[in-house]
Amino acid sequence: MKRRDISSIIFDILNYFVMGVLLIIFIYPIVYIISYSLSDASRISGGLLLLPKGFNLDSYKLAFANPAILRGLFISIARTVAGPIIMVFFTSMAAYCMTRDDMLGIKFLRRFFVLTLYFSSGLIPMYLLMNKLRLPGTFFVYIIPTAFSVFNMILIKTFIEGLPKELEESASIDGADDIIIFWKVIFPICTPVIAAVILFDAVAQWNAFMDTQLYNSMNRELYTLQYVLYQAMSATVSSMQSNTTSNFARMATPQSFKMAITLITILPIMFVYPFLQKHFAKGLLVGSVKG
Repeated sequence: MKRRDISSIIFDILNYFVMGVLLIIFIYPIVYIISYSLSDASRISGGLLLLPKGFNLDSYKLAFANPAILRGLFISIARTVAGPIIMVFFTSMAAYCMTRDDMLGIKFLRRFFVLTLYFSSGLIPMYLLMNKLRLPGTFFVYIIPTAFSVFNMILIKTFIEGLPKELEESASIDGADDIIIFWKVIFPICTPVIAAVILFDAVAQWNAFMDTQLYNSMNRELYTLQYVLYQAMSATVSSMQSNTTSNFARMATPQSFKMAITLITILPIMFVYPFLQKHFAKGLLVGSVKG
């Protein structure tokens, strides 16, 4: 083995130092939120906070006693589950069609879909379209506009193009039509890239709150958890206490309540992501390199 020179050692040291600083920058806000939400508010005097000072769950009790948060959690989970499933259903079928060179007008359709990645209709035309479809004030305004994704279609299409053509030919010889070939042969093999696009869409659905503000701000029954958090950032605990009469509501401070609901909002997706990361990395790499 060759001895490493001084420049290589210095580079590694600087690399570890920079990565360490970035890790602290990314991790500390989460540590601070957890510590603050669990601390006794009377013992917090500002500055750095690495460990909870005391132990107090009143903010979490207030959060879970608030029906708006529980309702928002249900809406967010519902759209995070339903949205990606419907998106994969339509997007994967469109991706398979885009791989068929013998389809009439295929070159025009490919260029048309790619064009939509660079130009959008804008906020006002989109709002007018949603009103025309009578979607504002309904749960479907979270699902229908995201039922198809051109970016995800390109990922799935590229993955399918990298599969052996003999798979389709053998199924066709056995008498299978295009629908059976796709759902029985092609789709099961696309598991890695499907997992990747599901993770993309699930994170987007969970973090979305602008569509709630635009289309469902007058319907409290359809507030998502992110939108409830958005409102809590500009509200006080006294306004939240109007929804509960519990004694522990008086023990929470505005800041501790905000920290608690922030943690409730980010924890679900934090726990889901590590389990899908392997499929996400594999599917994204294969779907963007093959072909």
